[in-house]
Amino acid sequence: MRIRDSRRRGRALAAAGLLLVLGAGACSADGGTNDTAGSAGQPQAATGGDSADGDAAARDQAAPEKAQPGAGGADLRVDQRAIIYTGTLQVRVEDVERAAREASTAVTAAGGFVGGDQRNSDAADARAELTLRVPADRFATVLEALVRLGEQERREVRTEDVTEETVDLDARIATQRARVDSARRLLARATSINDLVTLENEVGRREADLASLEAKKRRLADLTALSTITVTFVGPDAPAVGDEEDLGFLAGLRGGWSAFLGSLRVALTVLGAVLPFAVAIGVPVALVLALARRRGRRTPPGGPALPDGPVPSGPPPVPAARSGP
Repeated sequence: MRIRDSRRRGRALAAAGLLLVLGAGACSADGGTNDTAGSAGQPQAATGGDSADGDAAARDQAAPEKAQPGAGGADLRVDQRAIIYTGTLQVRVEDVERAAREASTAVTAAGGFVGGDQRNSDAADARAELTLRVPADRFATVLEALVRLGEQERREVRTEDVTEETVDLDARIATQRARVDSARRLLARATSINDLVTLENEVGRREADLASLEAKKRRLADLTALSTITVTFVGPDAPAVGDEEDLGFLAGLRGGWSAFLGSLRVALTVLGAVLPFAVAIGVPVALVLALARRRGRRTPPGGPALPDGPVPSGPPPVPAARSGP
């Protein structure tokens, strides 16, 4: 009995050891499988991230295409719109001539040119007015460079969006070109003199309309490509220009006195222009009238001649009464 019990215990211990060995092998196999799956999953995740980044990049590239005009949405980007910039500037400087030269140099360096130049070299009221044409993308830079030449007194910037007008002109030009081409084809197939003359007139009219539209397009292209800055440099002694008009009693008095002086100058000018004619015509007429009046006093019409001596004054004598028979 003891031998059998010992054998049973040995078998039980052997079975337990076998189970432990099998369990350890299964755990190691599961760990290797998990590591393999994890190592294989990492490239997949990285690949998925790359594809996500690629999709985002593709969406970013497709976004500008969706913003193009006519693709379902309005193009709100400034660089894709036709905008006319116009600026007016007045700067007080110490040396007007030097400031004008520096402004011309700055505009030329920015790729523009001077479109107009008017200067007054009077020391008391030195003044220079320049019309500058600069590229639209350098408008703000040139404007700030001009302000730094002296003390800014007045500044005004205006913008005009002509994108719709430009697009409309493009469409009208394309349509007009097609009309010109069709008229030329008809002219080439004309068989009679009347048709030839009529079609030549029609072709000429359509070509004139096309040339007018193209001129408008070139004008808009010039205004949008080159902005206009009108800068006025004034000397230190030049009178300041107020932004608002003066009001009040003194301002009204000054205005009325100026109007009175202006009216007086006009009246004196008219008098000076009329006086020679008045002297040349009025003096002979006055002499003739004076002689006629003097002759009329001596010989009254329809009456006896007056004596040369003095005329007696007083009532006329009464005739004596006649006595009866």
